[in-house]
Amino acid sequence: MFRTMVAELQQRAFDDDWAEDFPPSGRFVPVAVDGRRYWYFDQPDGEGGQKRRYVGPADDPLISERVETFKGEKSDYKARRKYVSTLTREAGLIAADRFTGDIVQALAKAGLFRLRGVLIGTVAFQCYSAYLGIRLPSAAILTGDADLAQDFAISAEVADSLPPILDLLKGLDPTFRAVPHISGSSRSHAFRNQSGYRVEFMTTNRGAEEYSEKPANMPALGGASAEPLRFMDFLIRDPVRSILLHGAGISVVIPDPCRYAVHKLIIAGRRQNDAGGQAKRDKDLRQAGILFDVLPVTGHGPSLADALEEAWDRGPAWKLAISEAAETMHKEYGDAINRLVGILKR
Repeated sequence: MFRTMVAELQQRAFDDDWAEDFPPSGRFVPVAVDGRRYWYFDQPDGEGGQKRRYVGPADDPLISERVETFKGEKSDYKARRKYVSTLTREAGLIAADRFTGDIVQALAKAGLFRLRGVLIGTVAFQCYSAYLGIRLPSAAILTGDADLAQDFAISAEVADSLPPILDLLKGLDPTFRAVPHISGSSRSHAFRNQSGYRVEFMTTNRGAEEYSEKPANMPALGGASAEPLRFMDFLIRDPVRSILLHGAGISVVIPDPCRYAVHKLIIAGRRQNDAGGQAKRDKDLRQAGILFDVLPVTGHGPSLADALEEAWDRGPAWKLAISEAAETMHKEYGDAINRLVGILKR
């Protein structure tokens, strides 16, 4: 029943084409002025109050038609919110924290996923709960940031762009600022607010030395650059669509869970000798271990094997990272590592 509900919610969220001017969280209100009725639109201001905007006279047929259409949209919105509530309260799936949900929702509305952006990191991992029909331990999904990626070639060729990212983030929290890049470049791939919440953009590594260790220019990201990272091309190839449980549900694009599991294994292996990255490595291993346990029993075993073999065949550095992470993961995720060893011996 819950999986059917997830599928329905995901389809409705994907089909969402409401006008930005009149989001379903608000409502149309008739107001009489000098004996004539006018429509106004009340919308929550995020601080417990309402902000009101003038729409037009109630006897304007185009406006009246829009108000009637909105009633159906509002009804669907309420139904979607009920789905999200049921999935979190009764099915035990974990919703995004409010601020993260607001960030992802704003980026989605601005067109990030339409422009083939991909939600990555722990917020994406959280979406596998609905995608795979499983409950995830809360310790594996705690985060204080939002990570996003876009392929460099796509950003350069799509001939479209998000609105200015910093303006969009400031609309949610005016304390957001661009974070200076460690290389000294004037471009920034990360934004942080006063409380330390970080929004960061990554992209695929083009390999040439001249492009390393400095942010890449991304024409489609509304003035934001992106950090080129090794292994990112592997992670974001052939992404899938899922739902982020926030508000009425947000249709998002995330990495294929099999690629995510193998990628986390690789990243954890490369952090093996990094003393400062112990906490991040433990988190990577925990997420990889959970997925290696879950994917074979949810029908994704063959795809997991394919992803692992692809990574294993990419060269010595990939093999070393996988091997070192697998050895560490064996202590806590014995069953998962046994499956991993079985795949590598195929």
